[in-house]
Amino acid sequence: MANLTLVIDDELLQKARIRAASEGTSVNAVVREQIARYASGREARLRALAELDALVDRLQPSSGGGRTFDRNDIYEERMPRHGPAREQ
Repeated sequence: MANLTLVIDDELLQKARIRAASEGTSVNAVVREQIARYASGREARLRALAELDALVDRLQPSSGGGRTFDRNDIYEERMPRHGPAREQ
């Protein structure tokens, strides 16, 4: 494993150490994880998007029977037309 030297503001590093300690980890582990995410870059994002697309496909609501509704159908169903009564 390689060593890496970074130049970081003392106050920033102290805040990072405090947060990392409160989360049960170390600044070294946080930096290592972030670099791994950065290095995986596009492939990881594409994988995540593909998983999200698959989830959306599985959760698509269905009106049953392949029927689709549009805004006007729903409006007509909920707001019947009112007008003068027809005489027969």
